[in-house]
Amino acid sequence: MSLQTTCRALADPIRREILNLLKNGRLSAGEISDHFSVTAASISRHLSVLREADLIRDTREGKYIFYELNASVLEEVLLWIASLQQPAGAAEGSCPPQKGDACYEGMHEKI
Repeated sequence: MSLQTTCRALADPIRREILNLLKNGRLSAGEISDHFSVTAASISRHLSVLREADLIRDTREGKYIFYELNASVLEEVLLWIASLQQPAGAAEGSCPPQKGDACYEGMHEKI
């Protein structure tokens, strides 16, 4: 997923609150919707944007869909942000670091 897609998904306060809810474990769409005073259709759209950004995953169980946080994308964003603190030229050309890159692996160990 692109950094732009991830940042766009994180820009909305309702989507950030959905991520906060999911950090405690998976929830159904109805359980998520119960926490907000917007329509279920609006929550569905927010969930779709988060899913497109790969920030959440969904699993169908019978007639319910459960959502859970995908922290790996957030980890990549945090690693990229951390790389901005490196001196100029130290990580030139690595935007953002990817799994398997030496820079990524070194940064991962520091977190």
